[in-house]
Amino acid sequence: MSHVTPEPSRTAPSNPVLADATDGRSARWADHRQARRAELVRVARKCVHQRGPDVSMEEIAAAAGTSKSIVYRYFTDKTGLQRAVAEAVVLQIRDALADALHAAATPRDGLRAMVAVYLEMIESSPHVYFFVTREGSLEPSSPLGHFLDAVTELVAAPFARALTDAGAQVGTLPDPDGRELADTWASGAVGFVRGAGERWLRSQGTPAAVDREVLTAQVAAWLWAGPVGVLARARTT
Repeated sequence: MSHVTPEPSRTAPSNPVLADATDGRSARWADHRQARRAELVRVARKCVHQRGPDVSMEEIAAAAGTSKSIVYRYFTDKTGLQRAVAEAVVLQIRDALADALHAAATPRDGLRAMVAVYLEMIESSPHVYFFVTREGSLEPSSPLGHFLDAVTELVAAPFARALTDAGAQVGTLPDPDGRELADTWASGAVGFVRGAGERWLRSQGTPAAVDREVLTAQVAAWLWAGPVGVLARARTT
């Protein structure tokens, strides 16, 4: 029989003299709830990693040593749990991408570093990746939707500067400050890397699979050749 973690009492006393004590208990309850929720997210992520994206709520509850009803108390349904796991995963990926970009000497180095980090992280746990990116997770208000917006902004910033410098040399940049072109490119780049990464994950174990470092170099080169190639060709016309 699985162990059900007891939940602290939330009944407020009627005596005003006990208000301070009630506030203290409320704070402890909030801290307990936050800690318990974080633990359930950690357990759910581990279960998905080990058993696959179709793991059941019953399996997750059993691994957490509690009941399915307790899990539902914290997340309402499996979609709520999916979103909570997604919040943890996308925050980790976003921070890793930002670190890779900031450590790079040039925008081109930054692009390759971010592609490498992204592919490495999704390869480390494909089950978790597909769990948090399945149907419904790409709504603008979802953690993944916010993540894609944040990554687009992250990628666009250094390329706005790079494209401005390149455009100044040829005098043909459509947007004087390079920002519009960089934003357009970044939006497409994020979608391209995600699509290429997912196809690569699904090809693992088949003759079509390629080495991660090879894919990193290919994707980074293709993306860089887009905006930079346009300006280079403009220089020769």
